[in-house]
Amino acid sequence: MSNELDGKVAVITGGSGGIGYGTAERLVSEGGKVVIADIDEDRGQDAATRLGDAAAFKLTDVADPGQVEALVDFAVETFGGLDIMFNNAGISGARHPSLIEDDFADFDRVVRVNLLGVFAGTARAAKVMAASGGGAIINNASIGGIQSTSGLWAYNSSKAAVIHFTKSSAVELGPLGVRVNCIAPGNIETEILGNAMGEGLSDEEKAAMLEKIRAFLLSRQPIKLQGQPADIAEAVLFLGTDRSRFITGHVIPVDGGQVAGNPAAAESFGAISRPKG
Repeated sequence: MSNELDGKVAVITGGSGGIGYGTAERLVSEGGKVVIADIDEDRGQDAATRLGDAAAFKLTDVADPGQVEALVDFAVETFGGLDIMFNNAGISGARHPSLIEDDFADFDRVVRVNLLGVFAGTARAAKVMAASGGGAIINNASIGGIQSTSGLWAYNSSKAAVIHFTKSSAVELGPLGVRVNCIAPGNIETEILGNAMGEGLSDEEKAAMLEKIRAFLLSRQPIKLQGQPADIAEAVLFLGTDRSRFITGHVIPVDGGQVAGNPAAAESFGAISRPKG
Protein backbone atom coordinates (compact mmCIF):
# COMPACT_ATOMS: atom_id res chain seq x y z
CA MET A 1 0.00 0.00 0.00
CA SER A 2 1.52 3.30 -1.12
CA ASN A 3 -0.85 5.57 0.84
CA GLU A 4 -0.77 8.13 -1.97
CA LEU A 5 -3.94 9.69 -0.54
CA ASP A 6 -2.92 9.70 3.10
CA GLY A 7 -4.72 12.59 4.77
CA LYS A 8 -6.92 13.27 1.73
CA VAL A 9 -10.73 13.32 1.74
CA ALA A 10 -12.93 12.45 -1.23
CA VAL A 11 -16.65 12.60 -1.98
CA ILE A 12 -18.09 10.15 -4.51
CA THR A 13 -21.66 10.63 -5.67
CA GLY A 14 -23.47 7.54 -6.86
CA GLY A 15 -20.96 5.66 -4.75
CA SER A 16 -22.91 2.61 -3.63
CA GLY A 17 -22.11 0.42 -6.64
CA GLY A 18 -20.48 0.12 -10.05
CA ILE A 19 -17.93 2.79 -10.91
CA GLY A 20 -18.63 4.72 -7.73
CA TYR A 21 -17.97 1.86 -5.34
CA GLY A 22 -15.00 0.60 -7.35
CA THR A 23 -13.47 4.05 -7.08
CA ALA A 24 -14.21 4.29 -3.37
CA GLU A 25 -12.38 1.01 -2.82
CA ARG A 26 -9.37 2.25 -4.77
CA LEU A 27 -9.13 5.57 -2.96
CA VAL A 28 -9.43 3.91 0.44
CA SER A 29 -6.70 1.45 -0.56
CA GLU A 30 -4.42 4.47 -1.03
CA GLY A 31 -5.13 5.79 2.45
CA GLY A 32 -7.93 8.20 1.57
CA LYS A 33 -11.11 8.94 3.49
CA VAL A 34 -14.27 8.67 1.39
CA VAL A 35 -17.83 9.89 1.74
CA ILE A 36 -20.20 7.78 -0.33
CA ALA A 37 -23.30 9.64 -1.49
CA ASP A 38 -26.30 7.87 -2.98
CA ILE A 39 -30.10 7.84 -3.10
CA ASP A 40 -30.14 4.14 -2.12
CA GLU A 41 -29.74 4.31 1.64
CA ASP A 42 -29.47 0.57 2.37
CA ARG A 43 -26.97 -0.06 -0.39
CA GLY A 44 -24.99 3.06 0.48
CA GLN A 45 -24.78 2.21 4.17
CA ASP A 46 -23.65 -1.31 3.29
CA ALA A 47 -20.96 0.03 0.96
CA ALA A 48 -19.58 2.35 3.64
CA THR A 49 -19.65 -0.43 6.22
CA ARG A 50 -17.64 -2.72 3.96
CA LEU A 51 -14.97 -0.02 3.59
CA GLY A 52 -14.63 0.43 7.35
CA ASP A 53 -13.69 3.52 9.32
CA ALA A 54 -12.24 5.21 6.24
CA ALA A 55 -15.73 5.66 4.76
CA ALA A 56 -19.03 7.27 5.67
CA PHE A 57 -22.39 7.42 3.92
CA LYS A 58 -24.60 10.43 3.25
CA LEU A 59 -28.05 10.03 1.73
CA THR A 60 -28.06 12.47 -1.19
CA ASP A 61 -30.13 13.22 -4.27
CA VAL A 62 -27.73 15.20 -6.46
CA ALA A 63 -30.67 16.65 -8.39
CA ASP A 64 -31.23 18.88 -5.34
CA PRO A 65 -28.42 21.47 -4.94
CA GLY A 66 -29.31 21.90 -1.29
CA GLN A 67 -28.61 18.23 -0.62
CA VAL A 68 -25.31 18.49 -2.49
CA GLU A 69 -24.29 21.42 -0.30
CA ALA A 70 -25.21 19.39 2.79
CA LEU A 71 -23.11 16.52 1.42
CA VAL A 72 -20.02 18.70 1.11
CA ASP A 73 -20.58 20.10 4.61
CA PHE A 74 -20.92 16.54 5.92
CA ALA A 75 -17.57 15.55 4.40
CA VAL A 76 -15.84 18.50 6.04
CA GLU A 77 -17.50 17.85 9.41
CA THR A 78 -16.80 14.11 9.30
CA PHE A 79 -13.26 13.97 7.96
CA GLY A 80 -12.00 17.54 8.29
CA GLY A 81 -11.87 18.74 4.69
CA LEU A 82 -12.39 17.96 1.03
CA ASP A 83 -9.64 17.32 -1.52
CA ILE A 84 -11.30 15.26 -4.25
CA MET A 85 -14.84 15.52 -5.60
CA PHE A 86 -15.93 12.77 -7.99
CA ASN A 87 -19.25 13.80 -9.54
CA ASN A 88 -20.16 10.31 -10.65
CA ALA A 89 -23.91 9.94 -10.09
CA GLY A 90 -25.88 9.50 -13.28
CA ILE A 91 -28.94 7.85 -14.79
CA SER A 92 -29.59 6.68 -18.31
CA GLY A 93 -33.26 7.44 -18.62
CA ALA A 94 -35.42 5.42 -20.96
CA ARG A 95 -34.26 4.45 -24.41
CA HIS A 96 -36.49 5.87 -27.14
CA PRO A 97 -35.65 4.35 -30.55
CA SER A 98 -37.55 7.11 -32.35
CA LEU A 99 -36.98 10.80 -31.65
CA ILE A 100 -40.31 11.54 -33.29
CA GLU A 101 -42.12 9.29 -30.79
CA ASP A 102 -40.17 10.41 -27.70
CA ASP A 103 -42.48 11.94 -25.09
CA PHE A 104 -39.52 13.41 -23.09
CA ALA A 105 -41.16 12.26 -19.87
CA ASP A 106 -37.79 11.49 -18.27
CA PHE A 107 -35.93 14.51 -19.63
CA ASP A 108 -36.11 16.70 -16.53
CA ARG A 109 -34.96 13.95 -14.17
CA VAL A 110 -32.06 12.88 -16.42
CA VAL A 111 -30.79 16.43 -16.84
CA ARG A 112 -31.19 17.30 -13.15
CA VAL A 113 -29.19 14.25 -12.05
CA ASN A 114 -26.59 14.14 -14.81
CA LEU A 115 -26.01 17.86 -15.33
CA LEU A 116 -27.39 19.92 -12.45
CA GLY A 117 -25.84 17.42 -10.04
CA VAL A 118 -22.43 18.05 -11.62
CA PHE A 119 -22.98 21.82 -11.61
CA ALA A 120 -23.85 21.79 -7.92
CA GLY A 121 -21.15 19.30 -6.95
CA THR A 122 -18.48 21.33 -8.71
CA ALA A 123 -19.59 24.66 -7.27
CA ARG A 124 -20.02 23.48 -3.69
CA ALA A 125 -16.79 21.50 -3.63
CA ALA A 126 -14.79 24.31 -5.26
CA LYS A 127 -15.91 26.77 -2.58
CA VAL A 128 -14.46 24.56 0.16
CA MET A 129 -11.34 23.66 -1.83
CA ALA A 130 -10.53 27.25 -2.74
CA ALA A 131 -10.62 28.22 0.94
CA SER A 132 -8.23 25.41 1.90
CA GLY A 133 -5.56 25.64 -0.79
CA GLY A 134 -7.10 23.82 -3.73
CA GLY A 135 -8.27 20.41 -4.82
CA ALA A 136 -9.35 18.21 -7.70
CA ILE A 137 -12.81 17.79 -9.19
CA ILE A 138 -13.50 14.90 -11.55
CA ASN A 139 -16.75 14.75 -13.51
CA ASN A 140 -18.01 11.51 -15.00
CA ALA A 141 -19.37 11.91 -18.52
CA SER A 142 -19.54 9.21 -21.20
CA ILE A 143 -18.30 8.55 -24.70
CA GLY A 144 -21.99 9.10 -25.49
CA GLY A 145 -21.22 12.75 -24.90
CA ILE A 146 -18.48 12.63 -27.55
CA GLN A 147 -19.90 10.33 -30.22
CA SER A 148 -23.43 10.79 -31.46
CA THR A 149 -25.81 7.86 -31.04
CA SER A 150 -29.55 7.45 -31.23
CA GLY A 151 -32.02 6.43 -28.57
CA LEU A 152 -30.72 8.00 -25.35
CA TRP A 153 -31.33 11.61 -26.36
CA ALA A 154 -31.44 13.17 -22.90
CA TYR A 155 -28.57 11.05 -21.54
CA ASN A 156 -26.14 11.74 -24.38
CA SER A 157 -26.98 15.43 -24.47
CA SER A 158 -26.50 15.77 -20.71
CA LYS A 159 -23.10 14.06 -20.92
CA ALA A 160 -21.99 16.35 -23.76
CA ALA A 161 -22.96 19.28 -21.56
CA VAL A 162 -20.92 17.84 -18.67
CA ILE A 163 -17.86 17.84 -20.93
CA HIS A 164 -18.32 21.47 -21.91
CA PHE A 165 -19.08 22.50 -18.33
CA THR A 166 -15.88 20.79 -17.18
CA LYS A 167 -13.80 22.91 -19.54
CA SER A 168 -15.61 26.11 -18.60
CA SER A 169 -15.31 25.53 -14.87
CA ALA A 170 -11.63 24.59 -15.21
CA VAL A 171 -10.95 28.02 -16.70
CA GLU A 172 -12.72 29.80 -13.86
CA LEU A 173 -11.47 27.68 -10.97
CA GLY A 174 -7.84 27.22 -12.03
CA PRO A 175 -6.70 30.52 -10.45
CA LEU A 176 -8.22 29.31 -7.17
CA GLY A 177 -6.07 26.18 -7.17
CA VAL A 178 -8.94 23.89 -8.16
CA ARG A 179 -8.45 21.55 -11.11
CA VAL A 180 -11.47 20.21 -13.01
CA ASN A 181 -11.24 17.27 -15.38
CA CYS A 182 -13.62 14.84 -16.96
CA ILE A 183 -13.65 11.10 -17.61
CA ALA A 184 -15.65 9.63 -20.50
CA PRO A 185 -16.16 5.91 -19.85
CA GLY A 186 -16.88 3.58 -22.72
CA ASN A 187 -17.80 -0.09 -22.43
CA ILE A 188 -17.66 -0.52 -18.65
CA GLU A 189 -19.43 -3.43 -16.98
CA THR A 190 -21.99 -1.66 -14.77
CA GLU A 191 -25.76 -1.71 -14.30
CA ILE A 192 -26.52 1.43 -16.29
CA LEU A 193 -26.49 -0.25 -19.71
CA GLY A 194 -28.89 -2.96 -18.56
CA ASN A 195 -31.16 -0.37 -16.99
CA ALA A 196 -31.28 1.58 -20.23
CA MET A 197 -31.75 -1.33 -22.62
CA GLY A 198 -33.47 -4.01 -20.56
CA GLU A 199 -36.69 -2.39 -19.42
CA GLY A 200 -39.49 -4.95 -19.32
CA LEU A 201 -37.20 -7.95 -19.86
CA SER A 202 -36.73 -10.88 -17.51
CA ASP A 203 -33.32 -11.35 -15.85
CA GLU A 204 -32.51 -14.15 -18.30
CA GLU A 205 -33.54 -12.09 -21.32
CA LYS A 206 -31.61 -9.07 -20.07
CA ALA A 207 -28.45 -11.18 -19.50
CA ALA A 208 -28.64 -12.62 -23.02
CA MET A 209 -29.19 -9.18 -24.53
CA LEU A 210 -26.28 -7.66 -22.60
CA GLU A 211 -23.97 -10.46 -23.73
CA LYS A 212 -24.73 -9.59 -27.35
CA ILE A 213 -24.30 -5.85 -26.72
CA ARG A 214 -20.96 -6.36 -24.96
CA ALA A 215 -19.71 -8.49 -27.88
CA PHE A 216 -20.75 -5.77 -30.32
CA LEU A 217 -19.04 -3.05 -28.29
CA LEU A 218 -15.85 -5.10 -28.01
CA SER A 219 -15.80 -5.48 -31.79
CA ARG A 220 -15.62 -1.67 -32.04
CA GLN A 221 -12.69 -1.33 -29.60
CA PRO A 222 -9.03 -1.50 -30.63
CA ILE A 223 -8.26 -2.99 -27.19
CA LYS A 224 -10.17 -6.25 -26.86
CA LEU A 225 -10.82 -6.09 -23.14
CA GLN A 226 -14.05 -5.69 -21.22
CA GLY A 227 -13.80 -2.48 -19.23
CA GLN A 228 -14.33 -2.66 -15.47
CA PRO A 229 -15.05 -0.08 -12.75
CA ALA A 230 -11.43 -0.52 -11.65
CA ASP A 231 -10.30 1.02 -14.95
CA ILE A 232 -12.23 4.20 -14.17
CA ALA A 233 -11.01 4.16 -10.58
CA GLU A 234 -7.38 4.31 -11.76
CA ALA A 235 -8.16 7.36 -13.88
CA VAL A 236 -9.88 9.06 -10.95
CA LEU A 237 -6.91 8.30 -8.70
CA PHE A 238 -4.53 9.84 -11.21
CA LEU A 239 -6.64 12.96 -11.71
CA GLY A 240 -7.15 13.35 -7.97
CA THR A 241 -3.47 13.35 -7.04
CA ASP A 242 -0.51 15.65 -7.58
CA ARG A 243 0.62 13.40 -10.42
CA SER A 244 -1.84 15.38 -12.54
CA ARG A 245 -1.12 18.77 -10.97
CA PHE A 246 -0.57 20.40 -14.39
CA ILE A 247 -3.71 18.94 -16.00
CA THR A 248 -7.06 20.71 -15.99
CA GLY A 249 -9.97 21.15 -18.38
CA HIS A 250 -9.36 17.84 -20.12
CA VAL A 251 -11.60 14.97 -21.14
CA ILE A 252 -10.07 11.51 -20.87
CA PRO A 253 -11.94 8.71 -22.64
CA VAL A 254 -11.45 5.41 -20.81
CA ASP A 255 -12.92 3.27 -23.53
CA GLY A 256 -10.45 0.77 -24.99
CA GLY A 257 -9.87 3.20 -27.85
CA GLN A 258 -13.47 3.25 -29.07
CA VAL A 259 -13.62 6.98 -29.81
CA ALA A 260 -10.26 6.76 -31.61
CA GLY A 261 -11.75 4.60 -34.33
CA ASN A 262 -13.54 1.40 -35.21
CA PRO A 263 -11.06 -1.37 -36.13
CA ALA A 264 -13.78 -3.40 -37.85
CA ALA A 265 -14.53 -0.47 -40.14
CA ALA A 266 -10.82 0.03 -40.82
CA GLU A 267 -10.44 -3.65 -41.75
CA SER A 268 -13.42 -3.43 -44.12
CA PHE A 269 -11.99 -0.33 -45.77
CA GLY A 270 -8.59 -1.98 -46.11
CA ALA A 271 -10.18 -4.95 -47.85
CA ILE A 272 -11.39 -2.77 -50.72
CA SER A 273 -9.09 -3.31 -53.68
CA ARG A 274 -7.87 -0.45 -55.84
CA PRO A 275 -9.27 -0.63 -59.35
CA LYS A 276 -6.83 -1.88 -61.97
CA GLY A 277 -5.69 0.27 -64.80
